[in-house]
Amino acid sequence: MKRFFLLSSFFLFFALSSFAQQSSFRFAWLSDTHVGSATGEEDLRITIHDLDTLNNIAFIILSGDITELGWNDQFTLAKSMLDSLNKPYYIIPGNHDTKWSESGCTMFDRIWGSDRFVFEYKGFRFIGLHEGPIMRMGDGHFAPEDLRWLDSVLTAMPDKKQPIIFVTHYPVDPSIDNWYEITDRLKQFNTQVILCGHGHANGKYSFEGIPGVMSRSNLRARHPLGGYSIVDVRNDTMFISERTPGVETHTAWDTVILAAHNYAADTTHYSRPDYSINQTYQNIKPVWSVNTGYTIASAPAVEGNDVVTGNSSGNVECFSLADGTKRWTFHANATVYSTPDIADGKVVFGSSDDNIYCLNVKDGKEIWKVSTHAAVVAVPRIVDGVVYIGGSDGRFRAINLSTSKVKWEFSGIKAFVESKPLVYDGKVIFGSWDGNLYALNTADGSLSWKWSNEKSWLALAPAACWPVAADGKVYIVAPDRFITCLDAASGKEIWRSGRHQVREAIGISNDGSRVYAKCMNDTLFAYSTAASTEQFTWITDCKYGYDIDPSMPQEKDGVVFFGTKNGLVFALDGKSGTILWEHKIGNTIVNTVAPIDAHRVVVTDFDGRVILLENK
Repeated sequence: MKRFFLLSSFFLFFALSSFAQQSSFRFAWLSDTHVGSATGEEDLRITIHDLDTLNNIAFIILSGDITELGWNDQFTLAKSMLDSLNKPYYIIPGNHDTKWSESGCTMFDRIWGSDRFVFEYKGFRFIGLHEGPIMRMGDGHFAPEDLRWLDSVLTAMPDKKQPIIFVTHYPVDPSIDNWYEITDRLKQFNTQVILCGHGHANGKYSFEGIPGVMSRSNLRARHPLGGYSIVDVRNDTMFISERTPGVETHTAWDTVILAAHNYAADTTHYSRPDYSINQTYQNIKPVWSVNTGYTIASAPAVEGNDVVTGNSSGNVECFSLADGTKRWTFHANATVYSTPDIADGKVVFGSSDDNIYCLNVKDGKEIWKVSTHAAVVAVPRIVDGVVYIGGSDGRFRAINLSTSKVKWEFSGIKAFVESKPLVYDGKVIFGSWDGNLYALNTADGSLSWKWSNEKSWLALAPAACWPVAADGKVYIVAPDRFITCLDAASGKEIWRSGRHQVREAIGISNDGSRVYAKCMNDTLFAYSTAASTEQFTWITDCKYGYDIDPSMPQEKDGVVFFGTKNGLVFALDGKSGTILWEHKIGNTIVNTVAPIDAHRVVVTDFDGRVILLENK
């Protein structure tokens, strides 16, 4: 028996060794090029010139964060540069390409054909897949539609033992909220290594037993030149070296042994999401739950018995509030990440197909649409028969709800709008990713005032929060981690504080006496709107951990509800801040929720689910 085992081991080793020798090759690996940042374009041009001088590179892979902000002109520039390469390349986006996407995450697909890749080279199968997150701050998340694609790729493999090299952007660990969906799948196959970026530094990892390697950013950072990785596959080993363009390829800093893996033999217990909090509050139950199968990155709209949501497939769907039955489906020609608004029997939303739609809420039939010059990812607000909505074309519009006639159009915006505008005291107030908060006169769209936090990096703009107002004051939060109180009439600062690391989630009580802001660590704050300085009504430690999900706190009948980036939904008493309950619906981003009353709330999440929770 021992002799048989030794012979078997010898033949396995011989087979693997022979395969590797026949399959020796070299490829280049770029990550985090950040075209649009200070040196991103120049650093990439230097690397491209260097790659064109290397004759022994079979192909190039790029593992995300191709651009700094995912804006169309940045993608177009990156594409023109990369297409000048004299070698084939394979590319996926990263979080910088998807979070601040003026196109609603459609431009990448449009110019590169796909945001995924799969190809074979000398016996290896390369699979590239990103994890966003799409349009919102939060952990990385493998979308349900992308997991279905991966399943189709893996199940279609003729040889289930074919060695796989998996390429993604984030490390495949809890920095992705559903990392286990990938590790569990890849461990069923002969996965050799996971290649990732995101961290901007070389690193060696083990992702639940799967070898992992992180590559440095192509950016120069504090050095004269940037750099990238050279990967050599030879003699049963993968060698990873750093190359300084135009200078040298350095000695390999990491190696990965290429072998036939049996991950099933690994008996290590790996952590998984903890749902034990639901045992503490057993009275909180899902009345119904619907899985749409596609990413939902917007809040639900609820009116009467109608619950309306949009998703990444372009579908806008209406469900019965009573039992979750689907009532109708409308299909736009691109993603819908615009939270709908409902009034007078009409539902309005924007789509990345460059249109603003108005449907009959009862049957989903189109009543009208207004064509714009770019994607519409902004949230509409309907007040007194007028739809107020921004776009990605540098314009903000007021549209007559009944006739679709554009009442006025403001064209002085330098970047896209995604937030829900505030209509208050004769003004419509909203932020943009150009760094400004705008206040327009509702009568004619003229500029009343604008305000900026004066941050040079536009990703810190007050553009994602939904402004709130009371007692002549407007309140906003932004990624610069400040809450700001402005005079509604003039836009002048009344007070501004960065003491508590708020970010993009803000709300207001029904009576206007309290403004709610979610801190990046554990805490929900209630600010007094009567004060002319930063004063708290209450502070509650919710113990939700680090959180950057822009789920706006929403109050209904004295109860304030909000969600987190890891699937928690909270309900607090609005007057005291006492936690009434919390419930974990999943492990991914919960969008801004839609409370029905003090006991019921409709929630959506990035897994594509629509759920009615009830405190029974």
